[in-house]
Amino acid sequence: MLKNRRRIVLLFICFLIFIQAVYYVFTLRGKTIQVKIINSPTTSLNERKTDIEKLFAYVIKNSTIINNASASNESIRGVNSFAEGTFAISINFTKPDPVEYSSLPICNFSISNNDSSVYKVAINKTIYSLNVIEQHHGTDLHLGGHYFPKTCQAQQRLAIIVCYRNRLLHLKLFLDNIHPFLKQQKLDYTIFIVNQHGNEKFNRAALFNVGYIEAMKLYSFDCFIFHDVDLVPEDLRNLYRCGEQPRHMSVAVDKFNYRLLYSTLFGGVTAFSISDFVSANGYPTVYWGWGGEDDDMYQRVVRKLKKKIVRYPMEIARYKMIRSFNHTSSVVNPDRHAILYSKYNYDHDGINSMTYKLHGVTFYKLFTLVNVTLTEESFEQIRLRLNIKRREPRRLKPQKKKA
Repeated sequence: MLKNRRRIVLLFICFLIFIQAVYYVFTLRGKTIQVKIINSPTTSLNERKTDIEKLFAYVIKNSTIINNASASNESIRGVNSFAEGTFAISINFTKPDPVEYSSLPICNFSISNNDSSVYKVAINKTIYSLNVIEQHHGTDLHLGGHYFPKTCQAQQRLAIIVCYRNRLLHLKLFLDNIHPFLKQQKLDYTIFIVNQHGNEKFNRAALFNVGYIEAMKLYSFDCFIFHDVDLVPEDLRNLYRCGEQPRHMSVAVDKFNYRLLYSTLFGGVTAFSISDFVSANGYPTVYWGWGGEDDDMYQRVVRKLKKKIVRYPMEIARYKMIRSFNHTSSVVNPDRHAILYSKYNYDHDGINSMTYKLHGVTFYKLFTLVNVTLTEESFEQIRLRLNIKRREPRRLKPQKKKA
């Protein structure tokens, strides 16, 4: 009898420990973060890791850990959707051995073949589950969607930042097509999916900033490509690399009959060296809903960086836009033009003004998932913070009466 009581007591204690452990796992990782960037002189794209960390450091201010019980009781958007994929909550981010890697020859992907057909990409349009996509491309991937070639030394460390909310079918097609594309170009790359949780209006540009901030905690990336989840490249000569000027990658999209809609278009897929991205203060954070952020980023390149964007030729920078799958676009932002044409000070908005709640970073085989909730601002709050003047309605001049 005494033995039975002891067993019951022991089981009860084990049960309590288990409940506490589950609660700890699901409520630990909520952080509200404000970020300030220390601007610095530009540097070569081939700087070593320690130099990049010194030159492009950021300071996290007012970091606070909160018990995010509300997010654990309801599924954080995007987490359960990816349950079929291999993942880990915490890893030591795999990096090439510096001594061994430096002894390898420089990777070279040639685009000099006169037969352009050899560079055409066969787009896979079949939707597979994440575990099947892992079988397609995951054997040489490290957790977090990180790949680097084993026989040569990649010249850049590339972070692909994808903004995301409730587009799982698009994501599966994107991952199944982008991984083989990037591997063929012999790149050291990692794919980051930045998922916006909550009911706030979608903020594409702010998610790109979050991706940059969280990526830099893991690896000394020096090239960033900001990517819509519904665009897939069609030509291997469209090199996913960064240069001395920001590049507009998605020049010719099939939805628009492979034409550039207007000369200052800078949306879809864009590439920035880390020096240019930091000097531009990242993307704007003030465009909630659809529209405005890509034109704002173009203005930052021209006005703040004093540079021009570059593009590959139309026949190379071709993209397939994945069909909608009943996806509903964000509501058009009615205040986008008022912000865009106000010529506000770009130093007052961007990476250095980011505020977000970090729910967690999960390392899937095919990508690194960053789950966040953004803090939405009203237009009036934005107007006051950026000192945007109200535009008075135009007054009609009184017409003289005819005699």
